[in-house]
Amino acid sequence: MNIQKLFPGYPDEIEITGISVNSKDIQEGNLFLCKKGVKIDRHDFIEEAVNNGAAFLVTAREVKTSVPYIVVEDPNAIEEDLYRSFYGDPQDELKIIGVTGTDGKTSTTTMIQTLIGKEKCGYIGTNGYACAAFKRDTSNTTPGVDKLYQYFREFLDAGCKYVAMEASSEAFYYGRLKNITFDTSAITNIDSEHLNTHKTLENYVSCKKQLFLQTENCSILNSHDVHYEECREAAQKPLTYGYREEDDLYIKGFEIHPDHTDITWIYKGEIINFRSPLLGAFNVENLSAALLVCLSMGFELNELLENAKKIVIDGRMQAIDLGQDFYCIVDYAHTPNGLRRLFEFTKTLSVGRIIPVMGQAGERDPYKRKTVGELLVKNCDHVIMTYEDPRGEDISKILDDMCENIRDYDNYERIPDRHEAIKHAIDIAEKDDLVLILGKGNETYEKLKDGTIYFNDVEEAEKAIKEKLGK
Repeated sequence: MNIQKLFPGYPDEIEITGISVNSKDIQEGNLFLCKKGVKIDRHDFIEEAVNNGAAFLVTAREVKTSVPYIVVEDPNAIEEDLYRSFYGDPQDELKIIGVTGTDGKTSTTTMIQTLIGKEKCGYIGTNGYACAAFKRDTSNTTPGVDKLYQYFREFLDAGCKYVAMEASSEAFYYGRLKNITFDTSAITNIDSEHLNTHKTLENYVSCKKQLFLQTENCSILNSHDVHYEECREAAQKPLTYGYREEDDLYIKGFEIHPDHTDITWIYKGEIINFRSPLLGAFNVENLSAALLVCLSMGFELNELLENAKKIVIDGRMQAIDLGQDFYCIVDYAHTPNGLRRLFEFTKTLSVGRIIPVMGQAGERDPYKRKTVGELLVKNCDHVIMTYEDPRGEDISKILDDMCENIRDYDNYERIPDRHEAIKHAIDIAEKDDLVLILGKGNETYEKLKDGTIYFNDVEEAEKAIKEKLGK
């Protein structure tokens, strides 16, 4: 797009290939918008943006630079207008579905995309942004508005009419979603999390509720959650799923098997029996949320159930089977609530020892670490504690926090290096044991003190199993 379409009257013709507020994301021909935040002034990163290929700058003052720029009174104030001028207004053409919750956001949004169809519905979240035409990485679970407009436009150009996206509490807290209007929204659950950012549970819940205040049509609520009433107050057109007969989608019962779950729902008086490929009670609830989202939007039940048979969620209860005589599952569970739900599932299995590999993130909520440590040693046979995105925080301090309340237990060990921890868990696993590699799912990085490295739990597990089997 020519810069004159963004700034009528500008004297020169300059072709702009995109817009970014992050100098590190700048690509050749991009416009760099020098926003000012509470802690960061993008004017300080002009040189980096130019070196990365910026062709034009929007600033709040005169600057020294080798590329053309325009000075405006407040770059922050024109941000949304710039995106709309460049990308159009994708929100007018897309139905945006937002999913929030402490646990289950990735699973539920992935389920919604599969139920609707990847050729019609895009996905944005922890596993990147994707549809039938492409799959790409993102830097945040819920990206900033500059990226969202870009992704929305890419989805529309690929033929999508819907997008299911994770709406994190931190995204609302930092204002990344303040001007996004959701067609439909859903919540999985609320447990104590991200208190390093929100400080109090009340603030955390308030950010979750913001999703419903920005929803035009139905909000799908979990009537089983302890914060259900608070969420209902914020929802304009609530529908519920849960274990009450009065719920719009009533989970009448389910039976968990080693390789599937049989579920019985009642919806509008009709009994629905379904064999789900997903495991665990938590996935019964996640699938219920996803199903009710789609039903509320007018999709046909039979088509949804056919598509539900195809659901695969990378890094969520992902079984690794290379012919070994023990079980290995990679899962994203990293919160106390996520672990409780996971262990409810493992207690239904006929397995040998349960051997989890898990850590806790550095420079994040430290209050849950001791709770996680307790849950691990009380529900597992041999626990291996390791790092998980320690960032700049001392790994020993993180592990000390996890061990604070379990000094009297002897069923755990500490192996700080995650690669070695996973290999050790695989090496000591015997016939019918269950190795659980937790906290990262299918993420492809570890954030260490000296920077980010490539790391993938699924690949590490497969490599260790192959070595053990001599393959």
